[in-house]
Amino acid sequence: MHTLICGSIAYDTIMVFQDHFKHHILPDKLHVLNVAFLVPDMRREFGGCAANIAYNLNMLGGNPMIMATAGNDFQPYAYRLEKLNLAKTYIRQINEAFTAQAFITTDLDDNQITAFHPGAMNFSHYNSVKEAKNISLGIIAPDGREGMIAHAREFQECGIPFIFDPGQGLPMFNGDELIDFVAKADYIAVNDYEGQLLQERTKYTLSELADNVKALIITKGAQGSTIYAEGRQLEIPCVKSDTIIDPTGCGDAYRAGLLYGIAHDMDWQTTGQLASLLGAIKIAHRGGQNHRFSHDEIDQLYFEAFGNRIF
Repeated sequence: MHTLICGSIAYDTIMVFQDHFKHHILPDKLHVLNVAFLVPDMRREFGGCAANIAYNLNMLGGNPMIMATAGNDFQPYAYRLEKLNLAKTYIRQINEAFTAQAFITTDLDDNQITAFHPGAMNFSHYNSVKEAKNISLGIIAPDGREGMIAHAREFQECGIPFIFDPGQGLPMFNGDELIDFVAKADYIAVNDYEGQLLQERTKYTLSELADNVKALIITKGAQGSTIYAEGRQLEIPCVKSDTIIDPTGCGDAYRAGLLYGIAHDMDWQTTGQLASLLGAIKIAHRGGQNHRFSHDEIDQLYFEAFGNRIF
């Protein structure tokens, strides 16, 4: 059986401005802003929440299937997925659109100016969960608005348990729509900011939201994470990394750990700790898909962090 990962595939173009934005943006001229930044350093990363989650879950030994939409520039990504042995069965190519992409310019203070083009993500509702075969678990990660709504309905209609992981897509939905997602989902995963926004829009507290699902997971960066499940509140420590390079994709790595734990009937403490470990591994590398680990390495790192074996 497979885990269906509904979400985005994207290219991330990251540029570094070797100065400070504040030296080039005049506060009294914001109404006539017209600036250009010379960015001699640039790299292009493979990203998107669905692909990042699948990348990590695949290394764990899970069985991910990506459901996403890509554009007419998909070929380099398609070649990468083939090399990673990640199936493209449920990735639909939209020829009249570009693959979603983010253009990020960072200055020496780590301030960022980002432009995001959703492109083919806007056609995510063209995909249907009902077309997928041998699926036992799913996740709805940030994607096109219509697609997220449709996929939640289809997961429920097919009787497939799924994680609702709205991420940066959460502001697209009003309170009633978010309540409907919660009613359909089996699990919710958000960071602490998204958790606060979810409470404000639904008018439900975290405890009330947790009562409607099997588990509510709140990630809090360096402060670890909290899992509300089975009437308990579990505090999962952050696994310390020797090197902190780039937090991009850490949440996706964490969610891969959640999916693996759920699919293999692990208890919530173990599942959360595995997820935390994956986030720590990722943060030591640039981009969302440049870290590597084996099944045995995860077992050893888990032992070093928590004192027992996971496999």
